[in-house]
Amino acid sequence: MAELDGRPVTVDELQALALTNYGSFTSLRVDDGRVRGLALHLERLTRDSRILFGVDLDQGHIRSLVRRVAPRVGAATIRVTVFDPETDLGHPSHADNPRILVTQRSAGVLPLPPLSVQSTVYRREVPHVKSVGLFASLHHRRTAQLRAFDDALFVDEDGVISEGVTWNIGFYDGNRIIWPTAAALPGITMLLLQDAYQHIDIPVTLSGLSTMQAAFATNAAIGVRAIARIDNTKLAADHPILDILRTEYLDIPGEQI
Repeated sequence: MAELDGRPVTVDELQALALTNYGSFTSLRVDDGRVRGLALHLERLTRDSRILFGVDLDQGHIRSLVRRVAPRVGAATIRVTVFDPETDLGHPSHADNPRILVTQRSAGVLPLPPLSVQSTVYRREVPHVKSVGLFASLHHRRTAQLRAFDDALFVDEDGVISEGVTWNIGFYDGNRIIWPTAAALPGITMLLLQDAYQHIDIPVTLSGLSTMQAAFATNAAIGVRAIARIDNTKLAADHPILDILRTEYLDIPGEQI
């Protein structure tokens, strides 16, 4: 299902999104008509629209569009994409009339199996924006998968860890939850967990992984997912802290759409 401003989207309208790849989005999980961190998702869309198009969005309008396609019973993953169908490659400065594309897909059963990830030197452009421009990120994911890993983990030239391809990463050193401080997208699930569970924010490096007992990936679609291996470093995929974090996350009440 795909609707643009509350009606079926046309191929011509999608052409600009496909050919220019300029816009932002957020993905949210709907459970029985409720979304954890809905206000944060709406704030993200509004903030990114100001950055990319120079205009504000009507958050009430976005909620009504999501409500149209979200199931009242059961779970689904909804993606809200903001783009201007009139965007032109030669004059992106003219893109100032963003529209709202809402799509739905089935939600995965949680928790998902542990991940193995390969570090790769990369930093997303404009890392604080959840951009639709995923070429480089997906290229690194593909490269990791061709090398028998599940996904890629982004680091800088000094091995400082920032984020995964479409997820944030957190660690547990036996005493505390640690979130890396490198530039990364402020994920909604990460923000909710930071409010729910005591933590610290410090730099984390590949060379320091030996001090970590567990690592986990977070985003709205996967919740809290264990990371069993980063390069050749193995981590406890069944560490009790992971169940604690999952419980903390699931106990966060969802907001009615």
